[in-house]
Amino acid sequence: MKLFIKKSENKQNSYNSKPERNYGKLLRVSILLISFVAITPLIILTLINYFQYRKTYEADIIYPLTRQTSNLKNNLESFIQERISVLKYISQSYTADELANAKKLSQIYHSLRNSFGGFVDIGIIDKDGIQINYVGPYELLGKNYKTQKWFNNVIFNGIDVSEVFMGFRGFPHFTISVLKTTNTDKHYVIRASISSEILNEKIGSQEIPSYTDLFIVSRNGFLQTDSKLYGKSLDKFPLKLSLFSKRTDILQTFDNHNRTILLSYAFVSNTPFILVEIASAESLMSNWSKNRNQLLLFLIVSIVLIILVVVWGSNRFIRVIKENDIRAARMMHEIEYTNKMASIGRLAAGVSHEINNPLAIINENAGMIQDILQTNEEFPAKDKIFRCINSIYKSVSRCSKITHQLLGFAKRMEPKLEEINLNEFIVEVVSFVHREAYLNNIVINVKNPQYGTITLVSDRGLLQQIFINILNNALEAISESGRIDISYSNIENDCVEIKIADSGKGIPEKDLPHIFEPFYTTKKEYGTGLGLSITYGIVKKLGGEISVESIENVGTTFTIVLPKVSNITGEL
Repeated sequence: MKLFIKKSENKQNSYNSKPERNYGKLLRVSILLISFVAITPLIILTLINYFQYRKTYEADIIYPLTRQTSNLKNNLESFIQERISVLKYISQSYTADELANAKKLSQIYHSLRNSFGGFVDIGIIDKDGIQINYVGPYELLGKNYKTQKWFNNVIFNGIDVSEVFMGFRGFPHFTISVLKTTNTDKHYVIRASISSEILNEKIGSQEIPSYTDLFIVSRNGFLQTDSKLYGKSLDKFPLKLSLFSKRTDILQTFDNHNRTILLSYAFVSNTPFILVEIASAESLMSNWSKNRNQLLLFLIVSIVLIILVVVWGSNRFIRVIKENDIRAARMMHEIEYTNKMASIGRLAAGVSHEINNPLAIINENAGMIQDILQTNEEFPAKDKIFRCINSIYKSVSRCSKITHQLLGFAKRMEPKLEEINLNEFIVEVVSFVHREAYLNNIVINVKNPQYGTITLVSDRGLLQQIFINILNNALEAISESGRIDISYSNIENDCVEIKIADSGKGIPEKDLPHIFEPFYTTKKEYGTGLGLSITYGIVKKLGGEISVESIENVGTTFTIVLPKVSNITGEL
């Protein structure tokens, strides 16, 4: 027997836990699927927006840098080309003798300074590299430049623009040299020096943000103008630039301080100069970083909200499914239970019929014995036998009454109104539960304060069901040694008020509003939650009202108000 119970409990636990696992799995799957469907498009759109916005923003940053670099490069090229053209014009407009004349060269020099500016001095150098004529603030007449790289370069190319250097003059400057040829196969070099300050002025005239550095560097890697970040003119530039390119290039790299920078550069044509503009990527991208963070924050907040809504909705959805499943299972259980009770009712009716026949035979035989004894005056122990016959009559009457009551309760099919003596009816109903009350030492008191006969016109079977349901609840609420008080009286509007009060454990306050709801029960182990719901429905169909008052650990009182003449409504 113990083994059977344990096996049954394990089976019940398995039955209960399996749906829980199924509901948990359904909840997880629904959360994952709905979250995936909702979040995936959001992430994709956010990524697309991220990359498109970044690309657009980078273009908005790169374009101003490259445009400014290109414009300044063109300006420098025009500036230097203009001076190259002037020197070419001088070489073509004046003869070698004129250029060798100090006075004439002085006129040319002053004309250049007045017209163009930036010229420091001018000199004429013969084919042997000797400076044969010179106008300027320094003592450079007779200097030999034959071994200088620029001298050989101008002989072969006709033009040379040097990078900024100190030289004999002792200050930063660069030179422009052009070749002059004559009919006598002699050639001369016209060489003019220009202060590097004019390059600094060109750079300084540009309007650039505080986080941007603009300067010129030579192809050999030396600064040609002052830099805010990398030093003064002629200092070594720490970064390496790409090979020569005709267009303006921009790249993202790290400087010597490991800072991320955007470097825009352009080679100035026919010169050793490279125009460089450097901007802090961190400063340029600060707005982008801010917008990126806002975008990511929006994505994270959206994902969190979506997940919260999905979890809440899925939990609610699964809870509704679970409640419906439980309700359906309870209804199925109730259908099975009702079917079982119907079968028991039919069995009880059949048993009652079968008992009534032997009871009739016993009653007839007892009557026959009584008749025989009455005709025989001298029968011994006649009085004792009469007492036994009377006892048989009483027992048969009691059994017959019980079977008739059982038949009346079990065979209810259609509602039938009849006149009912409430006094006798309540005593009859109490007799159904009297045995259980007696075994549990529970006293049932019935009293009629008005001491008169109260008559109802109602359905006996429905009234029996109302009172038996309430009395059964009262007996279950009283473990043992308690009392149930039943009182009834006439009230106004041709109604009867019946009160059934018990001294049981009472109903918790939180449960009171729900006790008439279907399937609501506090008897978790065996309750169905239908008894009081059915009772409530029957009272309403009879045209009455039912209410309850309860105090925990004190007791419960049900009050039923019924019309003296019921008008049954609804389906039974």
